[in-house]
Amino acid sequence: MSETLTWDTDGNSAGRSFDPYRWQARLDELRAAHHVPGASLAVLADGHLHELASGVLHRGTGVEVTTDSIFQSGSIAKVYTATLIMRLADEGRLDLDAPVVDVLPEFATPDPEATRTITPRQLLSHTGGVTNDFTHDSGRGDDCLAKYVEAARNVALDCPPGTAVSYGSLGYVVLGRLVEVLTGTTWDQALKDLLFTPLGLEHSMTLPEEALRFRVAMSHLGEGGADPDPAPAWDLMPRSAGPYGRVLISAGDVARLARMHLDGGTAPDGTRVLSAAAVAAMQHREVDVPDKWTVSADGWGLGWTLYDWDGVAGYGHDGASIGQYAYLRVVPQANLALVLLTNGGSARLLYADLFRELLGELAGVTMPAPFGPPARPITVDLTPYAGVYKREGVVITVTGDGRMRYEFVDGMKDLSPPLDMELTPVSPGVFAAAGAGPSFSEDYMPVVFSTLSTGTKCVYVGMRATPLV
Repeated sequence: MSETLTWDTDGNSAGRSFDPYRWQARLDELRAAHHVPGASLAVLADGHLHELASGVLHRGTGVEVTTDSIFQSGSIAKVYTATLIMRLADEGRLDLDAPVVDVLPEFATPDPEATRTITPRQLLSHTGGVTNDFTHDSGRGDDCLAKYVEAARNVALDCPPGTAVSYGSLGYVVLGRLVEVLTGTTWDQALKDLLFTPLGLEHSMTLPEEALRFRVAMSHLGEGGADPDPAPAWDLMPRSAGPYGRVLISAGDVARLARMHLDGGTAPDGTRVLSAAAVAAMQHREVDVPDKWTVSADGWGLGWTLYDWDGVAGYGHDGASIGQYAYLRVVPQANLALVLLTNGGSARLLYADLFRELLGELAGVTMPAPFGPPARPITVDLTPYAGVYKREGVVITVTGDGRMRYEFVDGMKDLSPPLDMELTPVSPGVFAAAGAGPSFSEDYMPVVFSTLSTGTKCVYVGMRATPLV
């Protein structure tokens, strides 16, 4: 259930030890309450890595979750790709502030000026303007990232580079392709050579045929408040999604990656994986975020989501694939890392309840209250925000009477029927959307109106900036 680690510092600044038996009972209780079929929890605290498991991998077969079970990481994969990029920058093989086309001349966008100027730093920090919503199956071959980058040449930007933060997965495929060009191998193999092997990550991989050596979590889908059913298929994302959303991992292995960052870039045997400067650079705030609720972010670094809990700094990332949800939080001053992997149900509510208690007890951190309308209703005129907002694959229509329609179009039109939501004001420019459905949010979804540095109005839904047409 736990293993001893050696720390470079004095351990947990909050001064409390982790009781695995008490937290096992709490994990079991909360998992059942939120209808999550299975969960794996890793806690890096008081000089030990504690690994807990609860529930089942598949409600149809009843196979139990164990601490070495494999889950889908979703967007936590971005942290792995960012760490690879920073290692190549450490070695002098990549300049984060030089144009991507210097290394990858086939990279392009419909905007020639953007193509000439977008840098790896902008892609790492989601300020390059490239979109999130371009899922392209370029096949199972080793050339899948090259084919994806070629197909993305005609995908419209969400916004001009450098004008706003807009969460984007396309940019991480470009970063993955940079890794391939600079290492002369696939992104998958580079992960093995540069991260998995030196860190001893024996339960981390990228391909389903590798995952099937282990106990693997099945995704589950269904409405909130009830036990979900197994998904019709496992791992529905294409291989090209790897750099932004398709590392297959155990909770303990994610914690071991976090430990390398906490230890200033060194592996347990003293091998240096990243320089201390690169580790610090990844945690440096590159940009503030207008939407501070969707992923609890206060800012973005180079790959890391950054948090400020009443003056206590932290970093981490959330991940979601189809029916699986993952959460990583790191508190440097407490030498603490928390990893939660789940396979369906109201996983976000499980995360919120469990991490609120763990962070409070082990790091003295108070998480913000859940997002939603204020206790005392306020009145905000929506007229200035009314209009049609558009980005690749998505049209958002806001009316002055407090309604919003979120519609997938073009190549994404079959993902979901249009979503009609009611907007309740939280503060000027910030609204709580009800009626999004459990695939977006179990309760209220943040809708944040902002302005690009060019002066164009935009709306943030799901951390994506969608400009006013």
